[in-house]
Amino acid sequence: MIYVSRQEHFNAAHKLHNPKWSDERNREVFGPCANTNWHGHNYDLIVTVKGTPDPETGFVVDLKALSDLLRVHITEQVDHKNLNLDVPFMAGQMASTENLVIAFWQILERELPAITDAQLHCVKLYETPRNFVEYYGG
Repeated sequence: MIYVSRQEHFNAAHKLHNPKWSDERNREVFGPCANTNWHGHNYDLIVTVKGTPDPETGFVVDLKALSDLLRVHITEQVDHKNLNLDVPFMAGQMASTENLVIAFWQILERELPAITDAQLHCVKLYETPRNFVEYYGG
């Protein structure tokens, strides 16, 4: 089994806020991430697919096709956007990195078969250089 990864980058703003809680409780739980006027991150997204190389190309996945898929279906949807307000697939959800990576997985699971027989293995999203989430489906 070969694992192939592609990394993309985007910038986005969000706020962690539970509308059922008071502002004080939100600040207590989410700290500066509950800032009334939002805050932003420089995200790095790493998508890994797994499979066997095609005997004619030697590729598990055409990385240009994967890059194009990621650009159209993910980065163009979130780059320089407010995740809470501007991104339809995040509507009604807490805009946490955990929920964002699950949404990305769902998009990729739907779109990936158009470009490869490889299987989605992992979606990793860095919110900061030290904070990241990995998702393997489920």
